Amino acid sequence: MKKFNLILMIIMFIATGLSFAQSSRNGTEGATELLIPVGARGVAMGNADLTNSHGVDALFWNPANLVRTNNNVDVLVSHMNYIADIGVQYGAIGVGLGNFGSMAFSIKSLGIGDILKTTIRNPDGTGQTFSPQYTTIGLSYAKMLSDRVSVGANFQYVSETIDLVSASGLSMDFGVTYSNLAGIEGFSMAIVLKHIGPDLQFDGSGLWVKATNPNQRRGEQFYKINSAPFSLPTVFNIGLGYDFVLNNENNITFAGSFENHNNYSDQYRVGMEYNYDNLLFFRSGYLYTTDVDKDDTLYDFSVGFGLNYEVSGVGFMLDYAYLPTNVFNNDTHLISVSLGIK
Repeated sequence: MKKFNLILMIIMFIATGLSFAQSSRNGTEGATELLIPVGARGVAMGNADLTNSHGVDALFWNPANLVRTNNNVDVLVSHMNYIADIGVQYGAIGVGLGNFGSMAFSIKSLGIGDILKTTIRNPDGTGQTFSPQYTTIGLSYAKMLSDRVSVGANFQYVSETIDLVSASGLSMDFGVTYSNLAGIEGFSMAIVLKHIGPDLQFDGSGLWVKATNPNQRRGEQFYKINSAPFSLPTVFNIGLGYDFVLNNENNITFAGSFENHNNYSDQYRVGMEYNYDNLLFFRSGYLYTTDVDKDDTLYDFSVGFGLNYEVSGVGFMLDYAYLPTNVFNNDTHLISVSLGIK
């Protein structure tokens, strides 16, 4: 318990500092692909569930829940048909290591497609195209500190390439989950601090331009444009969850969370999941963003379902999430397939 209290105090201290800095840093961050969620279950629940996700499905939401699985091996792959025809691919594999805890490897990639290349001299296009590449590779670890408390961390390598320039760096997430809070069976709390790391900065041959210095008589020369560094979109989450068991076949999970951004307005999220006999799942969620008109938010409502089938100690899970968007014509669809080996 002393270890848990120490970890909790450290996370709260860092998060408080980030909250005070928020107002002066709105709109100054980059690497926002880190904020794009993965995993249909959590998305269908409105991004609210920080306490009851488990295995590799929990890596994006709360790495502390990686260890909270009955499987020795977990595998997850997902595809999101995101806004503006952006495709988000994600894959993860986790392994249980007994008393040592659990470890996982993950990779997320954004496919934006071809973009017409323009220059200062050819503002209408050069006839060439380029395809931006955004990739995040992660290594995760989680461990149970007691029968109620688990901690976990994600260590991620972030890479962005846009034509002839690129930026890369490291990002870290930390999470803590406390189950059976206040002695109440099924009641849990989680605290997560995400996307902590040094600033990133673009560099590459694309920053060299040909220009003439009016103070010199050397004609056109190459000059390098120094890009401004940008910070990661740090996020602080705190969430509560309650797993309500109706009977042997029916179970309802309620989740709620608060999210503080250092580059965006705060968000409140609620979600629920109905579980029938660990076979069929129905989910829904709602997201409320402060100080932003509803019509200006990307989305607020989400729904989804899941199908689970187990045979000979191997579980197969199919999850789907649907998010009607408010500011784009194409809605978001996400599908996940997972495999669990006991």
